Amino acid sequence: MNAPDITIEELAASLTTGRRLVGLDLGRKTIGIAVSDVMRSIATPWETWKRVKFTQDAEHLLAIAASEGVGGFVLGLPINMDGSEGPRAQSTRAFARNLRGKTDIPIAYWDERLSTSAVTRTLLEADSSRAKRAEVVDKMAAAYILQGALDRMQNLRS
Repeated sequence: MNAPDITIEELAASLTTGRRLVGLDLGRKTIGIAVSDVMRSIATPWETWKRVKFTQDAEHLLAIAASEGVGGFVLGLPINMDGSEGPRAQSTRAFARNLRGKTDIPIAYWDERLSTSAVTRTLLEADSSRAKRAEVVDKMAAAYILQGALDRMQNLRS
């Protein structure tokens, strides 16, 4: 365990046929979770997990990984607009480092700049209520992050 950080390109090269990816949008209070199809072309919002403690959060994610045949995690990395990394990015990297201590499943990062605002804008355009937006925005952001990584992987195959 404790594999190093890998790029999306390295993750794509390491995956075997039929393995799904899980996308994560890590927040302070919740984790948005999305899962790809086995062809790794479509990201689907899975759930918004209310964070407890790291061990319980990790066990929950690893249970999803086991039940869904997951070959990799894609974590949204909250990079500042100027390209620098702040406290939230450091927190995401720490979460990944701790998760790697519990699994051999590879973990890659995807730049998540503007993912939550893009999803919120889409939900507003759909005239979604504030309560409904709050309920789905994290898992939709995870799907947005994962879809970006899946699209990049598709371009590598073309």
